[in-house]
Amino acid sequence: MSAQPPSPGHPLAGGCLCGAVRYVVSGPFLRAGHCHCSRCRKHSGAAAGTQGRVRREDFRLVSGAERLVVYRPAPEAAVKVFCEVCGSSLFGGTWPDGYEISIRLGTVDGDPGIRPQYHTFVASKAPWHEITDRLPQHREGPPPETGSQRSP
Repeated sequence: MSAQPPSPGHPLAGGCLCGAVRYVVSGPFLRAGHCHCSRCRKHSGAAAGTQGRVRREDFRLVSGAERLVVYRPAPEAAVKVFCEVCGSSLFGGTWPDGYEISIRLGTVDGDPGIRPQYHTFVASKAPWHEITDRLPQHREGPPPETGSQRSP
């Protein structure tokens, strides 16, 4: 069972491994999922990148803006954002100006109040990885009902 979602009265903090970058979430996560695209795998160093989306207005970068490095592989591609000091994968998607912020759930300090709901880009998952949970699997991006138009 997940904890109560973040709210203005009960914000949720998070940050990178070295502590240079800190953020606060003051609204509920809209959705969460595991992305198996090759960029998320390489950026996370794991079988998938697990992230949750929050509304832009429910996110505040507290410290470390000068430590963020944004990698954009192509003009229309989703970005990968990491700490230049420790290398922690922090954000993605349409950072920093999109309607939503894609936060790597491994950087959250507590319980985000949501659990991953699906797997995306399973057509390009690591050949050594077997998905064993019963979450819905999507060959490419998220299903339309999630409201996302891009890769995390």
